[in-house]
Amino acid sequence: MNFAAHRRFEGSPLSGAPARADTPIDLVHLARQTLGDRELEAELLALFDRQAARIAEQLKNPAAGAASADLAHKLKGSARAVGANAVAIAADHYEHAARAGVVSQIDADRLVAATAAVRAFLRELKV
Repeated sequence: MNFAAHRRFEGSPLSGAPARADTPIDLVHLARQTLGDRELEAELLALFDRQAARIAEQLKNPAAGAASADLAHKLKGSARAVGANAVAIAADHYEHAARAGVVSQIDADRLVAATAAVRAFLRELKV
C-alpha cells in the first residue's frame, strides 16, 4: 500500500491531520479497525477489492430474492469493515430491495458505481 498516498488523502490518524470526507474509503476508520497495522490494512483492502469486484459483477443485473440479498449483505458487511461507506449504503439498499422483490436496475447501477469508485481509489493507493 502506498502510505504516502494514504496520508495525502486522509492524513495519519496519529498526526492529527483532518480526515477528508470525500474519499471512497474512510482510512481513519480503517486504521482504527486495524489498530494502525498498515500491513493488515493493505491485506484487508486487497481482500475487499477482490470480493467487491466479484460481488458487483454478480449483482450488476438486478435480481430479487434471497441469494442476491445475501450477496449484497455480505458486501455491506465487508464495506463497513473497511470504511467503504458509499458501497455499504448501496449494498444495504440493494439487499432490502432484493428481499422485498423490488430491486431495480438503478439499485444495481448504484452498487456497481460505488464499488467502481472504491476500486479506482484503491488503485490510486496502489493496494
